[in-house]
Amino acid sequence: MQKAGKILGRVSIGILILAIIAGAGGLYYFKSYLPKVVAPKSFPQIDGEIQVDGLDGPVDVIRDQMGIPHIYATTAHDLFFAQGYVHAQERFWQMDFWRHIGSGRISEMFSGEVETDAFLRTLGWKQTAEAEWEQLGAESRAILQSYSDGVNAYLKDHQGADLSLEYALLGLPILSPNYKVEEWTPINSLTWGKAMAWDLRGNMDEEIQRAVLLKTLTPEQVAQLFPSYPEDHPVIVNNIGEGPAPAAVPASIPEPASFAALQAVEQNIALLNPMLGKLGDGIGSNSWVVSGKLSATGAPLLANDPHLGIQMPSIWFQVGLHCVKRSAKCPFAVAGFSFAGVPGVVIGHNDRIAWGFTNVGPDVMDLYIEKVNPDNPNQYEVNGTWVDFKTREEVIKTASGDSVTITVRSTRHGPVISDTYGPLKDQGDAKDEDFVPFKDRTGVEVPENYVIALAWTALTPSTPFEAIWGLDKAQNWEDFRKAASNFHVPAQNLIYADIEGNIGYQMPGDVPIRSKGDGTVPVPGWTDEYEWTGMIPFEELPYTLNPAEGYIATANNQVPPRDYPHFITYDWDYGFRADRIVNMIQSAPNRIDMDYIKTMHGDSYDANAAVFAPLLLDLKLAANLTPAQDMLKNWDYQDRADSTSAAVFNAFWRSFLKNTFNDDMPEERYYPDGGSRWNEVMRNMVKDPKDPFWDDKTTPDVIETMDFIMKKSFADGVAELKDTFGNDLKKWNWGDMHASTFRNGTLGESGISLIEDLFNRGPYPTSGGEALVNATGWSVVDGYETNWLPSMRQIIDLQNLNNSVTVHTTGESGHAYHKHYDDMAPLWANIEYYPMWWNLDSVLADAEGHLILKP
Repeated sequence: MQKAGKILGRVSIGILILAIIAGAGGLYYFKSYLPKVVAPKSFPQIDGEIQVDGLDGPVDVIRDQMGIPHIYATTAHDLFFAQGYVHAQERFWQMDFWRHIGSGRISEMFSGEVETDAFLRTLGWKQTAEAEWEQLGAESRAILQSYSDGVNAYLKDHQGADLSLEYALLGLPILSPNYKVEEWTPINSLTWGKAMAWDLRGNMDEEIQRAVLLKTLTPEQVAQLFPSYPEDHPVIVNNIGEGPAPAAVPASIPEPASFAALQAVEQNIALLNPMLGKLGDGIGSNSWVVSGKLSATGAPLLANDPHLGIQMPSIWFQVGLHCVKRSAKCPFAVAGFSFAGVPGVVIGHNDRIAWGFTNVGPDVMDLYIEKVNPDNPNQYEVNGTWVDFKTREEVIKTASGDSVTITVRSTRHGPVISDTYGPLKDQGDAKDEDFVPFKDRTGVEVPENYVIALAWTALTPSTPFEAIWGLDKAQNWEDFRKAASNFHVPAQNLIYADIEGNIGYQMPGDVPIRSKGDGTVPVPGWTDEYEWTGMIPFEELPYTLNPAEGYIATANNQVPPRDYPHFITYDWDYGFRADRIVNMIQSAPNRIDMDYIKTMHGDSYDANAAVFAPLLLDLKLAANLTPAQDMLKNWDYQDRADSTSAAVFNAFWRSFLKNTFNDDMPEERYYPDGGSRWNEVMRNMVKDPKDPFWDDKTTPDVIETMDFIMKKSFADGVAELKDTFGNDLKKWNWGDMHASTFRNGTLGESGISLIEDLFNRGPYPTSGGEALVNATGWSVVDGYETNWLPSMRQIIDLQNLNNSVTVHTTGESGHAYHKHYDDMAPLWANIEYYPMWWNLDSVLADAEGHLILKP
């Protein structure tokens, strides 16, 4: 796990001193008083009645045995009001911190985050959200306002530790004793759409990497490290269009362009990693849907597992939203997963359709190098004319009471993100003898004065939540596509099924059409040569209805047919997960049922091992390595939690990537970190045992071959396993190496065990790995601990919605020590599920609590 830049790293010593001074009393405070006395104060009331101002009528909130609330209301206003109230009951700390991220106000909660806030203010998410609010229609505004009113109704009677245990600690003198919770506003909800768009942002990191690597590697070598999508892996849509209705349901890399302060951009991007997660090429998701002609029920089955960064609590909040009497004014009957802080259901089903998401990852971010006027730094060049930067001042307030004022500059392309802080990278400290000017590091001619501006579709006002609310009430394929047309960013693979037996897929989203270039490297911004000329029209985006194959599978792999006329991205996931999903569907021994899909969710087949394990078995190794080598014999290439074979192979693989490529990279930040791209690179390189990348540049007198590097890497991996687990191979198991620890993203990252133990849970032995269907990520650079994962799993039965099942990662509650804080984690780790109740009778039969909100 990345330790740099943790939220509380700057105050950890102060907390430790407080604990030491307190002595035994301090241990009691942390080990007993906080968990047993303070924490329960914030647990939500789940039975009885609560009188709440602002409701039209009574609302029933029935929680099942997993703590999932099922909300029944007579008006849409009351439905979303109650959702806001329940979100605040269960997750307000999460909501509060998220809104501070969205508006660049983290420093008001935790001093020391001014640089992060400065970058967030530069991106201008709050300004974009405010513009979105002005453009919303009356129905969307009403939903957001009703939700906000519900949140504020709860806040009216709850403050401090009554809201969440975290606030009791935030009030300590060393943290933010003067912090006050503000009312919730619709803008707070809208900014979360920007945070999710950033989390699923596409290829900006690859754009920077290519540009930097073109200094030390040839264009051919860079192309080798960023290969094209493999011909033998599937695309999502083979033929755009509609198939026949179903039977009735029974009961190349370009030359380097001019670029500049990219390292400043990278540093700014990295500031958000602790809060929103580091982007990896496995971040994305799986989804698939099979039609009735393949299913055991004769009706569609839809599966989804979105992959996001590991966190505590879960990013998802499961909920059922039901209008007691459906009408045009109250049309909602929907169940599934929401974001705490946002009204509606993001992924799930209603009474007629079901849907799932995976990330498309289109290239919707471009970096433009802007020439700055050497005589007037307030101007930049546009087609031979100097024009003024747009500027605004931002005041960043801190928990300590101080404030910092920054000036944000923007060009016609977007915000300048290279100089949010610090000097531009063609300027060095006179005392720094090792400083090398940027153009000398890159070998690229750049303007004498320059900045980097970001063009990003998410900075054009549009909210994905209008599309979400449309999906929530859609009744058929036409309604579904109409709602999807409002989904601008982040672009998602939307899979679809309905109770009539139809299955479908739609890719929505704003994807730029470029006059020149393909977004793979930064480009000059001082002319119109590389401008965006528009967006791909929605009707020309890939979609399919009832494909002949009888199934649709998405796993962040290439979306369109290979002859598709528009450019979406070069940087697809490389399709190892998609290939395995398709193979399992096609090779199902019987008609596909729920149990088979559960097996698919837990499938940990490592296609990478299938290539390299046989080669390892062919090597002549030292006698002390053969016991570990023998563990690869008769292995089925499944990375199960109890597998010694998986432990041996993955330890080898980590060393294999390091030994092959680290010597070729210009600096550590470009070392390979694993994932589908590196799997494809190595799958291609294995065809040439004398590829120049096999040679270790640090040994100029020796030219290494693939076999040499494989032998060395296997020995290195075995040595690492012995250091970690000892010499007994029976103690080497993948699940312990790859365990999942769910950490609170703020106080759970303090570096002080007394604080972290209050909020963090785990480790849980974990199966799966990178580029596997059971997609649990780990880092070649940082280690084997799970760092991103299937954030939830759902299987929806379109013949009987009440038969659907699901699980998410931790628990429904955000309150440490509540019984629903971590009760889902063992189920998640073991690929187990619980019912996704739909029928009221089932909800009542499984009820844990029945709360009535009354006006």
